[in-house]
Amino acid sequence: MAERSEIDLSNIPAHVAVIMDGNGRWAKQRGGLRVFGHQSAITAVRDTVEEAAEIGVKYLTLYAFSTENWNRPAMEVTALMQLLVHTIRQETSTLLKNSVRLQAIGEISSLPGNCQRELAEAIELTKAGMRMTLVLALSYSGRWDITQASRRLAADVAAGRLLPAAVTEATITGYLATAGIPDPELLIRTSGEQRISNFLLWQLAYTELYITPLLWPDFRRSHFRDALRAYQSRERRFGKTSEQLAS
Repeated sequence: MAERSEIDLSNIPAHVAVIMDGNGRWAKQRGGLRVFGHQSAITAVRDTVEEAAEIGVKYLTLYAFSTENWNRPAMEVTALMQLLVHTIRQETSTLLKNSVRLQAIGEISSLPGNCQRELAEAIELTKAGMRMTLVLALSYSGRWDITQASRRLAADVAAGRLLPAAVTEATITGYLATAGIPDPELLIRTSGEQRISNFLLWQLAYTELYITPLLWPDFRRSHFRDALRAYQSRERRFGKTSEQLAS
């Protein structure tokens, strides 16, 4: 495992996104229900948030609940919503202590009322946090994000507030749920799955991918540092050649 001293603190990605996958398989391996895996994942979330904040990451986005997750068994969805409320309530004081601001992206209106209230309260309480912004992607999918952005953009064009010829990549970015947040430079996915699962489709265009076979409940601070070390070992060219970058 990489120690923090091995990390180049001058080359920390400003924004790290995480697909937290493998809770159900982790629980199944131990003969438990899927919700047991979700409950056991809280330590991984806490470790990742604290390590990211301490090491200098400015934005950390966690894919907590996708639009597609509504299709899971009703009992699991209910348990996940209850766990979400409990976790937000329990962890808000830690966010305040570490000066971490909480935000949320996704179709938040689709969440149960108590989830919306807890989330809104935690966002309000932590709004002064300056060290890092923790973004929870809840009832979120990349296609939903692009669709809602397109609708809002089209409405502005129809109303004459925006000319079609004036639409640029930056314009579209400004209509996404992540407006004002830099695109992720690093995406971490646990459980070994080789896909991005409808997550931040526009924003991940030039993101470095780090995939680990670890199941999310086993992910710890040292594993986050491993991901950072892998990121720092790569050459980010953005379409240019190595020779161009060197010059």
